[in-house]
Amino acid sequence: MKTNRKIGLSLFILFLALISFLSLATCVTGPGTYVEKTEQASDHFNGTRYFNPHVPQILSSQSGQAAKRNPTWWVWNWFLRTDWPEWPKRTDFLPGPPPVTRVPEGWLYITPVGHATFLIQMDGVNILTDPMWSERCSPVSWVGPKRYSKPGIRFEDLPPVDVVLVSHNHYDHFDIPTLEALAKKGVSRAVVPLGNLDLMQSTGIATVDELDWWQSIRLSPNVTITLVPAQHFSARTLWDRDQTLWGGFVISGPAGNVYYSGDTGYCPHFREIARRFSPIRTALIPIAPFRPSQTKEATPGYRPVVHMGPDEAVKAHMDLETPLSIAAHFQVFRLGVEGFNDAVDVLAASLKEHSLKPDAFVAPVFGQVIKIPPMLDSSLSTAGKAYPISLIQGFTGAGPSVCPEALVQY
Repeated sequence: MKTNRKIGLSLFILFLALISFLSLATCVTGPGTYVEKTEQASDHFNGTRYFNPHVPQILSSQSGQAAKRNPTWWVWNWFLRTDWPEWPKRTDFLPGPPPVTRVPEGWLYITPVGHATFLIQMDGVNILTDPMWSERCSPVSWVGPKRYSKPGIRFEDLPPVDVVLVSHNHYDHFDIPTLEALAKKGVSRAVVPLGNLDLMQSTGIATVDELDWWQSIRLSPNVTITLVPAQHFSARTLWDRDQTLWGGFVISGPAGNVYYSGDTGYCPHFREIARRFSPIRTALIPIAPFRPSQTKEATPGYRPVVHMGPDEAVKAHMDLETPLSIAAHFQVFRLGVEGFNDAVDVLAASLKEHSLKPDAFVAPVFGQVIKIPPMLDSSLSTAGKAYPISLIQGFTGAGPSVCPEALVQY
């Protein structure tokens, strides 16, 4: 079995090199032709590549060996390491019920599909974040990280989707087969960070809004989408590192502000997002991959800079001053060295350590809708306050979890 796995991984690496070469070749528009980027340099773009404004000072505080271990090193390490913890294959999982077509005015319905995919229904629009229904997050279907938990909603049960939001171009977030299937299903609009327009249009989705950090577009007369900063990186081949932007999204409407972080490390941008968009009614935040305390590795390296574990996610939750955070990026694809339940267990412990209630930051059940009713007072602000949250229907109260048809009130 191990021999077959090594052969498969070797073939996969060779395939990556091949598609990287082909991708590089397609960038040439003709003999002697050079296409120059037109974006102006900024605090996160140097004229050629995008970068994280806060990363250099973070890396400078680490050891020289750790600082040299950039994300490319971690990709190769992921393929070659053999000490992965075993994850159980979930065979007893049943998908959730088909979502409603539209939600009542002022209500907010959030249905976690799994990994970074959420169906957000609010103010007459249906939104999908980083849609991913494939069995593997990989450029090929026969090798690469395999899905351990099935999607919480069957693809055929999706209601009409008005827009997809894609946070960056990594394979577990920018899944071409799913996006092509959505285009065939009638989805005609997407919002992406700078540099991702051509790849998105190649899926068949015709209308693509390409945004820089803090830029906004109007989805409907009442709903606005803003791309906000994240601390991460981009790459789909071995040679296109950081040539496209990454980010998160804030969706604003009469139902309130919803923040979806995308992939990100812990960074001061959470406080800035809170300052600009307070109150944030709900935040969707990743809690993995991360390195549990028992993992035997000398230095943390680059991974904590571009990802958050449960401890950092709880800090982000407090920075955002939101009454409810919902966990993302756990128990679907094995992308880190944590065990299957580690992220959820550490999240519960971290909430307790910070004297936060278990229902302030929940690890949801995939496919089970979380319903947030209209705000009683549109001027209500969560800043500096701790509003009570009651998960009315079926909440167990024993650690972070949400049971079917959870109704959140605050």
